[in-house]
Amino acid sequence: MTLPHTPDHEHDPNRDPEHNAAHAQDRSDDGHRPASEPPPLPASHAVVPPPPPTPSNKPTFSNWWPLLGGALIGLILRAIFSGEEDGRFSPMLPVFLLLAPLAVGAVTVYLAERVQPRSLGYYVLAPMISTCLFVLGSMAMLWEGAICAILILPVFMLVGAFGGLIMGVICRMKWKSRPTVYSFVALPVVLAAFGVGNETPQRFEHVERSVLIQAAPAEVWKHLLDADHIQAAEVDRAWMYRIGVPTPLAGVTHRSERGLVREVRMGKGIHFRQMSSDWQPQRYVRWQYLFEEDSVPAGALDDHVRIGGDYFDLRDTTYTLTPRGDATLLTIRMDYRVSTGFNWYTVPLADWLIGDFSEVILDFYRQRAQAG
Repeated sequence: MTLPHTPDHEHDPNRDPEHNAAHAQDRSDDGHRPASEPPPLPASHAVVPPPPPTPSNKPTFSNWWPLLGGALIGLILRAIFSGEEDGRFSPMLPVFLLLAPLAVGAVTVYLAERVQPRSLGYYVLAPMISTCLFVLGSMAMLWEGAICAILILPVFMLVGAFGGLIMGVICRMKWKSRPTVYSFVALPVVLAAFGVGNETPQRFEHVERSVLIQAAPAEVWKHLLDADHIQAAEVDRAWMYRIGVPTPLAGVTHRSERGLVREVRMGKGIHFRQMSSDWQPQRYVRWQYLFEEDSVPAGALDDHVRIGGDYFDLRDTTYTLTPRGDATLLTIRMDYRVSTGFNWYTVPLADWLIGDFSEVILDFYRQRAQAG
């Protein structure tokens, strides 16, 4: 019996390798994927490359080392500017007070930009935090007291933010940021070494305030000369006391050959005299200040704001009593001197603090005189 003939195209592919390879090639040529390749992923599972980094919309402070690095630069500069008050590296020179926080802000942003791009808000806020850390570090190192720190901190924060903005623009424009940040740090030292900005011009100013007291001039005059057992609650709302100046305890007057002498005692052992050779009873008195070597114990006041120091002094204080019927108009005039290289800031600041004090002390005399 004869078996039926099997066509060539029905041969077993396992028995005919050449036919199998040709068949796979034909499928590949027809646009079909060979069985050995994996099927393509669905479109919904396609791998999408991550977007390029973009500046964050808000300041990110998860990494604190740029802030600490900026503050450290400030402390290094403060250590350099720790010379004598009249020397080239005095901490009261404008080249330090303006350029040091500028460098702190620039270094902070430079270090942060090396990690990732930052936002405009970071350029402003991060340097402010760095300057605060810088000031706190100066206080911890006992280079500055609380009074100086509070008074100068607003300027430091604003200048630091400005330095951060400048460095942020430089980093975004792909300019040479490293040489620039080095220049920020070196600039105050170089300028101070050449004696730039070491002038301390003097400014003589005065503040005048008045209050109407429902008491006779004789009663007001009595309390002007003798104010004993002063309680902190009577005067501590004045801003100069809020920021750390000790409150007065007493001011008692006696006569001497030179005229009236008023012995003033304050907290933390501060004591001094007010002398007057120009007065008329129940009309006016002009006090001048006399400080001894031990009038202000060490640590009682910051050296930079000490009365009678190189940078600030109260020249005299005048009280004038003007009758107004049964009442008395009490006027105070305080003349003072400011001597810094940045009087554009210290004069308005002193004017505000002394004016605020004048209003508080006038109200103190008003309450005591009206109470009898």
